[in-house]
Amino acid sequence: MNKWLVFSLGLFLLVLIACNQTENNHNGTSIDDKVESLLSKMSIEEKVGQMNQYNGFYDVTGPAPSEGDAKNKYEHIKSGLVGSMLNVRGVKNVREMQSLAVDSSRLGIPMIFGFDVIHGHKTLSPIPLAEAASWDLEAIEKSARIAAIEASAEGLNWTFAPMVDISRDARWGRVMEGAGEDTYLGSRIGVARVKGFQGDDLSAVNTIAACAKHFAAYGFAEGGRDYNTVDLGTATLYNVVFPPFKAAIEEADVKTFMNAFNIVNGIPATGNSFLMRDILKGEWGFEGYVISDWSSGEEMIDHGFARDTAHVAQLAAMAGSDMDMESYAYVKYLAQHVKDGKVPESIIDDAVRRILKVKFELGLFDDPYKYCDEAREKKLIYHEDHMDAAREMAKKSIVLLKNENNTLPLSIDQKKIAVIGTLAADKDSPLGNWRMAGDDNVAVSVLEGLKKYSSNITYAEGAKLVTGPTAFPIELEVNETDRSGFKEAIKLAKRSEVVIMVLGEHGLHSGEARSRVDIDLPGLQQELLEEVYKVNKNIVLVLNNGRPLAITWADEHLPAIVEAWQLGIQAGNAIAEVIFGDYNPSGKLPMTFPRHVGQVPMYYNYFNTGRPGPDGELFYPHYMDESHLPLYPFGYGLSYSEFEYSNLTLDASNKKEIKVSVEVKNVSERVGEEVVQLYIRDHVASIVRPVKELKGFKKIALAGGQSKIVEFVLTDNELGFYMPDGEYVVEPGQFDVMVGTSSAEVIKGEFEL
Repeated sequence: MNKWLVFSLGLFLLVLIACNQTENNHNGTSIDDKVESLLSKMSIEEKVGQMNQYNGFYDVTGPAPSEGDAKNKYEHIKSGLVGSMLNVRGVKNVREMQSLAVDSSRLGIPMIFGFDVIHGHKTLSPIPLAEAASWDLEAIEKSARIAAIEASAEGLNWTFAPMVDISRDARWGRVMEGAGEDTYLGSRIGVARVKGFQGDDLSAVNTIAACAKHFAAYGFAEGGRDYNTVDLGTATLYNVVFPPFKAAIEEADVKTFMNAFNIVNGIPATGNSFLMRDILKGEWGFEGYVISDWSSGEEMIDHGFARDTAHVAQLAAMAGSDMDMESYAYVKYLAQHVKDGKVPESIIDDAVRRILKVKFELGLFDDPYKYCDEAREKKLIYHEDHMDAAREMAKKSIVLLKNENNTLPLSIDQKKIAVIGTLAADKDSPLGNWRMAGDDNVAVSVLEGLKKYSSNITYAEGAKLVTGPTAFPIELEVNETDRSGFKEAIKLAKRSEVVIMVLGEHGLHSGEARSRVDIDLPGLQQELLEEVYKVNKNIVLVLNNGRPLAITWADEHLPAIVEAWQLGIQAGNAIAEVIFGDYNPSGKLPMTFPRHVGQVPMYYNYFNTGRPGPDGELFYPHYMDESHLPLYPFGYGLSYSEFEYSNLTLDASNKKEIKVSVEVKNVSERVGEEVVQLYIRDHVASIVRPVKELKGFKKIALAGGQSKIVEFVLTDNELGFYMPDGEYVVEPGQFDVMVGTSSAEVIKGEFEL
């Protein structure tokens, strides 16, 4: 035999053996195998420990707790009875806590460290509702990516975000934390944020596990009152509430879910097996784990669903809640429930598998201290690139609501500019709520931003918005009596050419437990606005707020209104760029703005009644004392450019792909961005469908005079809907297609499916 043939055969055999060994090694060291191997070594107490999360309870730089509850928690960590910590951040603190679990417990299982990284970490971006107004998915994903980089640099590896709850009620304070009222937009933004947090490789040191919350229907709390009862039909559950959660799994592989505080169909979400066992882990095949919200397990007692904390442990575990946050139910009672036969050990094993798998995916078993690099922490916090990105995100989030007679942009040569309003000089309120890691008073104020453009600016406070402390969780004390600053503000307005009034809500007026029965300008701000208007009608109103506000008077009287939300650390710079025209606003509203709080909940994709009217009759759904139409509809937002829509064409020759195209032209001279929005209506169906539903959008840039053909494709994913039993159907019939600049301003075509 030829020696080269012998050599080749030998080489082939060696490669084959090596490949087989590699395959065997891979199979033997897969994450699933590692999880099973570890699980087989764990006692029932250690298993339950992985299902237990504690809040930070002592200063790790000080002495160890010597008595009481803190002592018990300390010993629990060392005994392997804690799977996760929350609200422990900073490399030094995380390392000290992690070492207790890794170096002292029998199996050395690392903990996962969670934190509310909601809109940035240290470098704070706009609040999520504001980011949603950008309709810019790449920018939103980048914002979450930067938040993950900074959070991971501080030792964290898990965020309790994004909130993907759909809500139609501006009274609910947590609308600031989500993407607004629409399921389609909310799904796309939720996916973008999960991808931003988790990146392409969860084991990378700059990624963190995301958490889709709150499962489910939390945004439908009655009266907009936080934690309140939720009562809705299954058609709404499947078609409105569920899709963003489902998309987070199927399109972004979100690793964790969080329970809601509310009941669904009479059962608290934390004890709801329909939500967690049937839908989430059953029908959707979710492989991650579910955590309760803060003490939501214990709250099942107040709901009248659980007898006591021991009963809570049984109900929550059986329903599918894998990790208990701050109820102490699992760590106290779950092991005994297994020994007594009240909870099968297989239930515990399933939960622990899910938790351990995420820890392996994060790389914590390879290096429990991989997130604990002090040099990286120092380098990345408040990085210049992060500040630049926060500024870009803030600009994209601004919505121009009114601009009569081209009041905006102002010229840098404008003389005698008055800036009025306590929020104009505020460096803390623009940071918004849910900025747990953020430093106080670090935002660029509106006044600071404006003064970079002009030396012709004079400021007057006008009236304080709040008079008491503003640190969470203290209730804000709104000023209702002190008008001592009115005189100076009015005098300044009288001698000025233009007045910029910065009004709205304090950053802590929205957020968790921040529901409002009125959604107007709090305190004396409306009165101040009207008094200034009496002496100078040339007012630019800049709104700082965390929810839609009822500003009907302002819309009727003022020439220009800018929705500037709470834009984070670069707020003032971003607002100034829009006011003086260096940035052409392109934001669109993710929530409807009502004329009056009495219209709430208000949303664009409503169902027609049997009397849609008016058709000459009195008896149709309207108000006797106010229009039933919104002040500003969903998807609305102006630009310094002007866009014209024409030539809508539909190609329904292929019933599986309905092709839609429209021509959009910038009929102004200025380059601008436009969000082209596509809506459909299914005229007759087995269950009533909304008058219109968003099913696509594209953000485009056009130079002055430029035209572009924008194309969409409608498939079964856009044309179908869920029946009340959860079956997804696509039915033949007549459809309207509407494309335009907002939900209220569209051109329309139709096709038959």
